[in-house]
Amino acid sequence: MGQVLINALVNAALIGPPAVAFSMLFGILRFPNFAIGGYITVGAFAVYAFNVTLGLPLVLATLLGMVVTGALVWLSDEIVFKPMREHSPITLLIVSIALTLILEQSVRLFWGADVRGFDLPLTRPMKFAGMRITVEQVWIIGLALAVASLTHAILRYTRIGKAMRATSDNFMLAQVRGINTGRVIAFTWLYCGALFGLTGTLGGLDLVIEPLLGWNLTIPIFAAAILGGIGSAYGAMLGALLVGIAEELTVLVLPSTYKVGVGFIIIALLLLLRPQGLFGEAQIKK
Repeated sequence: MGQVLINALVNAALIGPPAVAFSMLFGILRFPNFAIGGYITVGAFAVYAFNVTLGLPLVLATLLGMVVTGALVWLSDEIVFKPMREHSPITLLIVSIALTLILEQSVRLFWGADVRGFDLPLTRPMKFAGMRITVEQVWIIGLALAVASLTHAILRYTRIGKAMRATSDNFMLAQVRGINTGRVIAFTWLYCGALFGLTGTLGGLDLVIEPLLGWNLTIPIFAAAILGGIGSAYGAMLGALLVGIAEELTVLVLPSTYKVGVGFIIIALLLLLRPQGLFGEAQIKK
């Protein structure tokens, strides 16, 4: 059971940062952005290019990959989403699906469909009390905790964070009160893009680097965000933990290939029983 808990923590740490980013984007822009899978894939291959192709250390490659992904995500808003801001959420949802397909196929065009990995030394897993955990998994958990702490500090103690919360609560009122919502949106895209780039590294460490890396993580990310209350960064953190535990508990009774179905089941149950999630507020329709 201890090994299941460790695996659940690693799983939660992998989907936590992108779930937080997805919720923050939804909270500000009010549409589900399916392009997150493409962003994560681009982030993974950007880090791979810096680490393997250029021979940079993985830490530096990750930082550069986060910058590249953040810039790409912000640019996608400027070119694709900003001109369509007045359209319905369904329209933007469809556009985001098209964008993720373009990004993933562009990666496939340049790098092919081969499975890849980062340039890292081989290390033995650490063992204690009959449980095993690798150095890479320790890093994944540590970085996820750092992201959670940084996000909390930004939202709670910085001016831009308070502006983000105000914009998420009521966009029009925030504009009336003099908040520069354009600056808030730009910062949100850049910060969330950096988190997607980091997720590319985390996914490459725990899984493999391939064009479908981001797509394979999309459903668990959505499940975590919806479970926590879509639009709530704090809810997404808890949702990621619960989804990670649920997926690993499934392995005790079913083959591991069924783990992906856990996200679908969680989404379906929430839409039926509590659409607003754990921390969301039910919308009152008149």
